Amino acid sequence: MIKLIAIVVLVLIVAILGFAATRPDTFRVERSTTIKAPPETIFAYIEDLRRWSAWSPYEKRDPAMKRTYGGAPSGTGATYAWEGDANVGTGRMAIVETSAPSRIAIKLDFLRPFEAHNTAEFTLRPAGDTTHVTWAMYGPSSFVAKLMGLFLDMDAMIGKDFAEGLANLKAATEG
Repeated sequence: MIKLIAIVVLVLIVAILGFAATRPDTFRVERSTTIKAPPETIFAYIEDLRRWSAWSPYEKRDPAMKRTYGGAPSGTGATYAWEGDANVGTGRMAIVETSAPSRIAIKLDFLRPFEAHNTAEFTLRPAGDTTHVTWAMYGPSSFVAKLMGLFLDMDAMIGKDFAEGLANLKAATEG
């Protein structure tokens, strides 16, 4: 009986690992909103990493988080590193490309609690007296991430944070 249970458990583990291996090699999470403000106003809040404290949902999760800014004051070359508790981890981001006032690309390196290297991207599209803003993150999906994705809905978890951040950005720029 124990041998049969061990075989069944082993078959289940192999099946789960095999299924995880078939998952996509990349991921993308994005959320969008419409903000009643010109793209230039919104762009200024995103390209200046020091202004993220006004809207980023991650800034409020660890009040004791250590922040280090470097490079250019804003735009391409601006950097931001953080070191915090388990709620925010440790990482670094650098603005690698801007096209004012419509696009910002950020190299995003997470170091702790897990290592990951992704791209964050903001696109702003004017629409009359409003601006359509999209916050996206994409990158490679390691085998461990594929395996975790079987049990955790990363799109829902990260997407919830992006939706909160965009709502905060809306409140900060419409006022």
